[in-house]
Amino acid sequence: MTEATATFSALRPRLHGIAYRMLGSVAEAEDVVQDIWLSWNGVCPDSVDNPEAWLVAATTRRSIDRLRAAKARREEYVGIWLPEPILTDEGASPEDIRELADDVSVAFLLLLERLSPEARAAFLLREVFDVDYPEIATTIGKSEAACRQLVHRAKDQLRNERARQRVPTEQHLSLMRRFAEAMASGDFPAIRSMLAADAELSGDGGGKVTSFPKPLLGGQRIAQLFYAAHLRFGAGVQVRVVRINGEWSLLRYIDGVLESAQTYVTDGETIHNIHVQRNPDKLERIVLGLQGFAPLGD
Repeated sequence: MTEATATFSALRPRLHGIAYRMLGSVAEAEDVVQDIWLSWNGVCPDSVDNPEAWLVAATTRRSIDRLRAAKARREEYVGIWLPEPILTDEGASPEDIRELADDVSVAFLLLLERLSPEARAAFLLREVFDVDYPEIATTIGKSEAACRQLVHRAKDQLRNERARQRVPTEQHLSLMRRFAEAMASGDFPAIRSMLAADAELSGDGGGKVTSFPKPLLGGQRIAQLFYAAHLRFGAGVQVRVVRINGEWSLLRYIDGVLESAQTYVTDGETIHNIHVQRNPDKLERIVLGLQGFAPLGD
């Protein structure tokens, strides 16, 4: 292995992390990293003083370009677009899991969608990847002052929503287990009691499976939706608690087939937001990642 290859391999997880947080898509993030690898192979190592800075900057710029194009495509997306969920490594340390839940949860990635591509890049580089402002300025082609302003405004824009999402892991897990049991058994009163009156459910079917074209509002209506699945499929509904994007979440199976990956925003006592990923293309990696795991319910 050459030194250039070793350098890229060592930094690949960081580069992929930047691209995924920018794009909310594993496939697109992998494409970006592959593009950067090809570009890196065409660079003379002696001409690069700081390989890490070069690779981070190149990945960020490519991600900004991709995000601009993606935003245009998402305007024509069938129904609601949600980020592609990823299973959290079962071997990850508690510290790694807390870090993931804070900066890569599905809810957080959706918050980032509110930012312009440049603001998203500046915010992530500074707040998540601890990149200095001079390097950020060089990366996105703006002055240091402008970058500081971008980050400041992004923090103000996201602060209240992020604070609401920070719930002790143990509380969130307990609520997810109780909700999973209620969903699987069709316990309507229990389902309803755990949903806030103003709860909101968003689903992504990608035009491939049925899903709501706009968010479903109200705890009563959402409870009725989950109860309807029990009435229709009975014991065929199985629910598994797993970590997705660093947070305890639910996988719902219908007759043994993964039907959806569901992530939740809670206050530890009640559920306020549910993001239901049903697009088969975005569930594929979860299905592959679960092969060989313990049976449902373990």
